[in-house]
Amino acid sequence: MIGADAAAFAMALPERGRLAGLDVGTKTIGIAFCDAGWTIASPAETIRRAKFSVDRAILRDLLARQSVRGMVIGLPLSLDGSDSPRTQSVRAFARNVADLGLPILLWDERWSTAAVTRTLIAADASRARRAELVDKLAAAYILQGAIDGLASA
Repeated sequence: MIGADAAAFAMALPERGRLAGLDVGTKTIGIAFCDAGWTIASPAETIRRAKFSVDRAILRDLLARQSVRGMVIGLPLSLDGSDSPRTQSVRAFARNVADLGLPILLWDERWSTAAVTRTLIAADASRARRAELVDKLAAAYILQGAIDGLASA
């Protein structure tokens, strides 16, 4: 199941369970996890992208170790809500990881990286430190938005 309907995603997970949040970029994949009760998202790590088969194997291992029941993948829509080439790339990524057997929720992430970057700048993080943290923090931002939305779905 891949979709943007939070209610359908929640119904696909009747027992809840841990979720993974992904911020899929061209060079990295930021990953975050939430607790089984869908209370709080925490940044976990950033995968440097390589060949898709390698990325998929790393992701499969992380998801299995964390007993993840579903994935929330950030969908980079254009400001007007339409698809862009980047959006199409993320949709293709979601289709390619669907065989991992987990429900996938595509979540609007238009402002995630900007919000996280502003927070890191306000915290006086160096440019190098921001580069190190931004992807996994954006994944946590995306996942937190989704679990907050799921609570009201």
